[in-house]
Amino acid sequence: NWKKWGIGAIAVVVLGLIGVSMAKPGHSAAQSSASASEISANGKMKLFDELHRYVLEDYDAKPTFASFLPGVAGLYGKPVWSFYVNRGQGVASFGSKTKDFPMLEFNAANKAYQLTPFIGFRTFVKTLRGKRSEDYEPFAPGASRNLDSTDQEAEAEKPKRIMYVGSNEFEVREINADLGLTTSAKYIVLPEESFGALVRRVNFTNTGADSLTLSALDGLAQMEPVGGKLDWGLKEMSRTLEGWFGVYHATDDLTMPFYRMSTEPTDEAAVKIEKAGHYCLAFVESDDAHANLLPIVYDTSKVFGQSTPLEVPQAFKVSTVEDIVAAPQYGDAKTSSAFAALGSVELAPGESIAITTFYGRAEHVKNVPKIAKKITKAGYASGKFERARSLINELTAGVETNTTSKLFDGAIKQMYLDNSLRGGMPHILGDVDDDAKYSNFDEDERVKVFHAFSRIHGDLERDYNAFLIDDTYFSQGPGNYRDVAQNRREDVTLSPRIGAFNVKMFLSYIQADGYEPLTVEAVVYMISDPNEAAQIAALTTADTNSSDILTNILNGGPFRPGQLFNLIDELDVKLSVDKENFLDQVVAVAENIPMAVYGSGYWADHWEYYLDLIESYLAIYPDGEETLMYDNELRYFFSSATVKARSDKYVLTMTYDGKGHHVQQLDSTYFDDEKAAEQEAFKDVNTGLIGIDANWQRTEEAGRAFKSSPIAKLFLLGAIKYATRDAWGMGVEYEGGRPGWNDAMNGLPGMVGSGMPETYEMYLLLKYVKDVVDKYGRAVVIPAELNKMVKVVNKALYKLENSGWEEPDDLPFAVPEQLFEYWDIVASARENYRNDVQYYFSGNTTALEAEDVSDMIGRWLDQIEAGMARAMKFGSHGFGDDGTSGIPPSYFSYEVTKWTKNKGKNDVGLPLVNARAMKVGRFPIFLEGPVRQMKTIIDDKENLKSLYQKVLNSGLRDDKLKMYLLSADLKGQSYDMGRMMAFAPGWLENQSIWMHMSYKYYLELIRGELFEELFFEMKGGGMLPYMDPDVYGRSLMECSSFLASSKFPDPETQGRGFSARLSGSTAEFLSIWKLMFIGPKPFFIDDNGDLKMQLVPALPEFFFRDDESGSDPTFDEDGNYVVSFKLFASITVTYHNPTGSNLFRVKPSKYTITMEDGKTEKIEGPEIPTKLAKKIRKIYGVSSIDVYF
Repeated sequence: NWKKWGIGAIAVVVLGLIGVSMAKPGHSAAQSSASASEISANGKMKLFDELHRYVLEDYDAKPTFASFLPGVAGLYGKPVWSFYVNRGQGVASFGSKTKDFPMLEFNAANKAYQLTPFIGFRTFVKTLRGKRSEDYEPFAPGASRNLDSTDQEAEAEKPKRIMYVGSNEFEVREINADLGLTTSAKYIVLPEESFGALVRRVNFTNTGADSLTLSALDGLAQMEPVGGKLDWGLKEMSRTLEGWFGVYHATDDLTMPFYRMSTEPTDEAAVKIEKAGHYCLAFVESDDAHANLLPIVYDTSKVFGQSTPLEVPQAFKVSTVEDIVAAPQYGDAKTSSAFAALGSVELAPGESIAITTFYGRAEHVKNVPKIAKKITKAGYASGKFERARSLINELTAGVETNTTSKLFDGAIKQMYLDNSLRGGMPHILGDVDDDAKYSNFDEDERVKVFHAFSRIHGDLERDYNAFLIDDTYFSQGPGNYRDVAQNRREDVTLSPRIGAFNVKMFLSYIQADGYEPLTVEAVVYMISDPNEAAQIAALTTADTNSSDILTNILNGGPFRPGQLFNLIDELDVKLSVDKENFLDQVVAVAENIPMAVYGSGYWADHWEYYLDLIESYLAIYPDGEETLMYDNELRYFFSSATVKARSDKYVLTMTYDGKGHHVQQLDSTYFDDEKAAEQEAFKDVNTGLIGIDANWQRTEEAGRAFKSSPIAKLFLLGAIKYATRDAWGMGVEYEGGRPGWNDAMNGLPGMVGSGMPETYEMYLLLKYVKDVVDKYGRAVVIPAELNKMVKVVNKALYKLENSGWEEPDDLPFAVPEQLFEYWDIVASARENYRNDVQYYFSGNTTALEAEDVSDMIGRWLDQIEAGMARAMKFGSHGFGDDGTSGIPPSYFSYEVTKWTKNKGKNDVGLPLVNARAMKVGRFPIFLEGPVRQMKTIIDDKENLKSLYQKVLNSGLRDDKLKMYLLSADLKGQSYDMGRMMAFAPGWLENQSIWMHMSYKYYLELIRGELFEELFFEMKGGGMLPYMDPDVYGRSLMECSSFLASSKFPDPETQGRGFSARLSGSTAEFLSIWKLMFIGPKPFFIDDNGDLKMQLVPALPEFFFRDDESGSDPTFDEDGNYVVSFKLFASITVTYHNPTGSNLFRVKPSKYTITMEDGKTEKIEGPEIPTKLAKKIRKIYGVSSIDVYF
């Protein structure tokens, strides 16, 4: 039977000639091995190919980097995860769900760089051209070019290797001019299928002048089986684990191997027999005929012999492919391979053959033939490769941009994609009729918002996190609170139908104690009315049995779309309508319930992103503010952890050097057994699972979730943060056990530390609350327990104001007695309040009149401003920093100089104390301080510009790289401050370039209308995509978490990007894009109270015309320079600029609005009137907007 795989039965696919010239002395490496279309004017390969993929020339000879395929298979697809590196054939690891379920073992980046060329994808080829025969491995590490060699002519004789990085694919290509063979391997995640797979297409092209005969083995050197959670076992007991391994088969031949363990490897009394397995299905691709499967070589020894490092295919070298396939294979008690076997085939000059292989998971071996039947259909594979690309283009259409800077146009789409992977990509559900379709989340309760494709990072470089990518339809996974909150900032900007969904959800997570959970999960849906569930089931199923089953499913508790479709599939429910219609009908009658998980500790910055969400909402719905703030009721999240009082966490312990004692704030939170017992009351007696109502704080008597309006929750939050200011009244204390955004300052809570970033954000929050109550004059109804705390705080403030204490010009480090007493009273009031609401709210409320709230907050703001001024007087202090830079400090520490033991001890027996006196400590400057302060002076352009110049000329500027450091020199600082002191300067958070904070800085520049400064930084190489590609070392489309700065000891590493993508910098980039193309307030209320719209961009000249870009300007029929973008993912907006010069907040002279029916509306002047503004916001019948200046 094997002989049928000879040349006679193989469909040879002719893909056309490739423009490749033979390497000759004197030609550049690029010129000798790439087509002319890929060469730029300077003789190097172009940065992007015709498919807009980033091009990395000699990728495996350059410094390492790691990245990943996005794991997006479409709403109705089941994704796999896949990580790749610039070594070997790229893919370093892939699998399903989490790293516990690998098909190729997950390894951290440093190991992946070493192992990928050996245990990853490999290709072994036997070639015959005339009388010359050769065994050859494309992409073998031993044949990589040495770019540091002094003999580059000799290096140019080696194969040329190129990597192409697309948004949803990547490809590696090797061009062997000597052998006359080009080999490429392209990878995608299979889109829009009921099964998940990594798809790999290997293409061989004869680039020689005569015929080439070849045979090949191509595939994985190591393939892991299914058998429960394997990552730990593969790392800790991999040899023992192999005892469970086996390779089974769906058919009698070798074409459908099934890799699984016999049972899950446990010592429990209950034994779980493993039914699921991994499959490998390969065929020679054809667009014209059904393909036959190729045999799979799974016995590693039949390829590598006794070469256990898997470096040399010893058995392959001494056997034909046909002989290897004919020989017996064994797959028990060892790690197997997965090589597709291609028998001898002859390629004419210019002819190609493509082997396509699907690697995936099936729940039973009987499912594999069904999958094989589908994927081998004519044109199936090529269609999926095309769909993988078009799918991402559709998903990123919301930021489609067309300027002369094609780099920027591509970067914004990649930024949007990566932003969505971190925060989730919103999708509107519940469109059951036209009323719903033209309503937003707030206007029609049937309209729902679901965020798909989200994931926490946990990639090869961020190996400390455990990602989850559900292998379901509407795939999603949980994310860190701050990540999701920041990366959803512009959701409503790009999709107005979201309305206030994100604002309401995140404000509902505010707990009674003023903190939030660590992890955000996708919302769940629940149908509370059994009759509605039965009615939906009857309307959407094809038979009575299916209706009954679906009714039980819908009445069975909360669900997400992916879980719902899985159950429908497993229980064989037959639908009578399509999937989209079915889901819309179900969620339209369901309740939308946010989900989150406490995690560990309370980060001090989680609340700081609420105003951003609110401001983005108000830029689209300025007419919705009062309703949002006063006419909604939100619950309070209920975590199982409690913040300790100071007397339970101020610990007397040894100093770092062991020479004395000091007081540290340790173990600030504890797992609260009584809270856990309260949540146990919601346990389902049938399933043993705790119900979702356990996540919301109740009143003790009524037992219902306690609710407050959004403005009340914001007031509560602001009041608690005000009551958490440090003893000098400067920073907000890190008393929850965790620092703020800069979590590498993990030791700062132990130093009784505080942060000015939180103070600046608190100032803005309280100002917003005051503005709202002043504007609408409505009372704010707060919990009675909070009112009790506020009274004590205000009484203490009155006492301080009348104490006679006056602030001296020269501030002492020791906290004055009056301020310490005030701090102690206020902190005690905060602790007493938390004790009052630790388990329940009483349910009693107090209505604070708007005037009283305004006066109260006004007094608080005066105190906060005094504290901010004090912080500037104390300033920063560090190596080469005498505190006179004029740059606001970020952090302070407090040394408890006097204390009394309170007879308590902590969990390890150390004495607990009560503080009696303190003195403040200072730190070097950090970028976060000026970034946050800028937000408070955003309307003071002169002050803002002065601060910019100070930062530019400070120790925060990396002059070599023309970027900004996260911190100045930390030399001499205590290791007590946190892990950033553990790193070498320039690495991770120690004086590196942290892209997220840098982009926050750039965002404030454009918010403050410092346009010249922003675009100076951008085009100067401080921002993507305008960095030096040879220095950055990876795709200019993709953000990194950090760049090694010029402070890093190794100059070869300086400027390189590390920790791929999934960075908050994408959120800042999207906001910058919005302010550039749309403006800060596209919708506004005019002096007559009417809704209006205006587009006031901030676009630099180089977007209209730029000789450096290599792209020609675009003109309209009148000779105006034009750029365009998509508004709300559907309306094309074109800016017409007569001179092509900077458009910095220039108001339009007129608009032409074209409707979908072809009619046009012409508007003279800078504003779009109410009726049209509302149509545009609803995306109702509007096709395009032309804006003239």
